[in-house]
Amino acid sequence: MSGIIEEVLPNATFRVVLDDTKHKIIATLGGKLRKNNIRILLGDNVDVEMSPYDMNRGRVVYRTK
Repeated sequence: MSGIIEEVLPNATFRVVLDDTKHKIIATLGGKLRKNNIRILLGDNVDVEMSPYDMNRGRVVYRTK
C-alpha cells in the first residue's frame, strides 16, 4: 500500500496516512532502508507493507520519488 509520512516519531518510527483509505498507521523502517541509512522525511511518499493480523502497524519498504 502507498501512503504519506504524517509524523516522524522516535526510534525510526513514522505515522503514515494511507492513500486509498485515509487510515493512519504506525510504521517502522524496513531492512534495506535501515541498512543503507536512507532518510525518510515528513511528507515523503512511501510504500508500506502491512500484516494481515494487525492493520494498525506496518513496515516502510520503499521511498517513492
